[in-house]
Amino acid sequence: MKLEDAIKSNRFSNERHKATVNLLYTTYWLKDTFSSTMKEFGLTMEQHNVLRILKGSHPKELCVKEIGSRTIEKSSNVPRIIDRLVAKKLVKRVQSKEDKRETLVSLTEKGITTIDKARKRVDELTDSMLNINEQEAHLLNTLLEKMREVKNTEE
Repeated sequence: MKLEDAIKSNRFSNERHKATVNLLYTTYWLKDTFSSTMKEFGLTMEQHNVLRILKGSHPKELCVKEIGSRTIEKSSNVPRIIDRLVAKKLVKRVQSKEDKRETLVSLTEKGITTIDKARKRVDELTDSMLNINEQEAHLLNTLLEKMREVKNTEE
């Protein structure tokens, strides 16, 4: 669907302004779709993200600060998310032996099973939703990374 049809407007200052609105619209479109899918597993997007991070380091435990530094949404309240995942028996917390102030988090067997099933569903959803091939996806990734490069204003 064209952006203009989706938002019922074609008034943009320039193509970069349109691209910004298009990115925001697409982000929310993806997030809404993925959020609905995560509900099938009793998860929020933020909980899925924490489980995905822990799965990537499994079987190594991660401290809360490290998990927070890897999240997609930086404003997420990682300790609160972990509390909810502990209550669902998807992760476990232990105190670090080296630093008693630090809490280490790891997946439980139930957490591994849940994230594996959720990941499979996300992969299926991604393949069915994104109407681009691998070459186009590579180009999109390159452009998005270029967009996030910080310009040096002191030049």
